[in-house]
Amino acid sequence: MDLIDRKLVELLQQDATMPVAELAQKVNLSQTPCWKRVQRLKETGVIRAQVALCDPRKLGVGTTVFVAVRTNQHTEAWAQTFTRAVQEIPEIVEAYRMSGETDYLLRIVVSDIDDFDRVYKQLIRAVPLFDVSSSFAMEQLKYSTALPVRSGT
Repeated sequence: MDLIDRKLVELLQQDATMPVAELAQKVNLSQTPCWKRVQRLKETGVIRAQVALCDPRKLGVGTTVFVAVRTNQHTEAWAQTFTRAVQEIPEIVEAYRMSGETDYLLRIVVSDIDDFDRVYKQLIRAVPLFDVSSSFAMEQLKYSTALPVRSGT
């Protein structure tokens, strides 16, 4: 990726609906070469998707819960069952396998504590867990979907 590609990625992360004419102007290209660059960024997987970012509160899921999961079953079968369960619960919006004391970290969005309890029960019905620790986010200090675009990538 050259400087123009990186600038295109930065601009599209800010507004994926920006017209090609405007993008081209901002990176000092004509429209066709700009469009071709954007298409190449999509084809190579640099741009994975173009989505609408929604306000969680307006969708009734304004409570964020971080859930640390520990398991005492480190088998492929258990991991597959857990992964399937996580993927099937829409309120789990992020899931990571971790190093250290926590095996998995989940970010869950719900309407309130009762709604979280429903999701928690759904998760523990789907897969046996050894230890679960939940923390409710009190305030969001930063949120961004834009990744840093650095040279040399």
